[in-house]
Amino acid sequence: MKVSILANSLIGSEIIKIGNEVNEMKRKGASIANLTIGDFDANIYPIPTELKAGIVEAYNANQTNYPPADGVLPLRETVSELLKDRFGLEYNTNSILVSGGSRPLIYATYLALIDPGDTVVFPAPSWNNNHYSHLTSAKTIAVETDAAHNFMPTAAQLKPHLKGATLLALCSPLNPTGTMFDADSLAEICDAVLEENASRGADEKPLYMMYDQIYSLLTFGKEHVNPVSLRPAMRPFTIFVDGSSKCLAATGVRVGWGFGPEDIINRMKALVGHMGAWAPKAEQVAMSNYFNDKTQVDTFLASFKAQIQDSLNALYNGFHELKNEGFNVDAVEPMGPFI
Repeated sequence: MKVSILANSLIGSEIIKIGNEVNEMKRKGASIANLTIGDFDANIYPIPTELKAGIVEAYNANQTNYPPADGVLPLRETVSELLKDRFGLEYNTNSILVSGGSRPLIYATYLALIDPGDTVVFPAPSWNNNHYSHLTSAKTIAVETDAAHNFMPTAAQLKPHLKGATLLALCSPLNPTGTMFDADSLAEICDAVLEENASRGADEKPLYMMYDQIYSLLTFGKEHVNPVSLRPAMRPFTIFVDGSSKCLAATGVRVGWGFGPEDIINRMKALVGHMGAWAPKAEQVAMSNYFNDKTQVDTFLASFKAQIQDSLNALYNGFHELKNEGFNVDAVEPMGPFI
């Protein structure tokens, strides 16, 4: 049967494939801890009780019609305050876009910025940038990272590949390693981006940075940093991806938000609208109410992070015990919700 070239050449997510294979092995009786998918067992890590009640209340209040294309205004106002309070970032509601989780935001970023043949640079390992590049017919440069730098890319590793590129896709804490940028390392990368953009003519497309910080509220002993706070000149070139899926163990609730230059966010809004990839209205209403209570959020995060850290420390210590016994394994100290 004839299909499009894109459909014929598209492959599924590698990590989901591996995760499904592991689950099938478990179904057949194998004793395996499935560490493949960035999800939480809801029986161990349920979403906040207050959020669950708020979602039910919103449905009972008949908040079931189409939401606005960019998200309900109260949620965008809440996100604007959250960004200011948690990260020192000033973005108004017109610079914020809500969607059904972070994936539509990532895809919309690619669609808004990438023309066929444009170059996307991203570190290896990273999550699904190869697939989004394929969907937009981009050329890819996967920059290999190393254990010496906790598998986070450095400016020295990235800089040779930035000439002529359109998008640099970064994530911190990084999926799948859980490691993070420190301020100096990220600032050096920002300086390289700014230097590259300064070399381009007025009629040339700039080099943009997509900064995925979906895990930013789940860090352990490390301060999350972002490009715009470190280098304000990065603001016109940075599109952030964020949301509630990870920090509230709410992967199935599907409320994500992105923010960045208003003109680009407006174009992404049209793209998300054509996808129909809005977050459900009731969940948006409940999420706005939940995040408005900072004490409530902090109480949940403290408990949730302690649970995650206990699990990660057990894995980390277990790997090092195996290493000490002569097994060819190693692990990096947990910084975010991966190891």
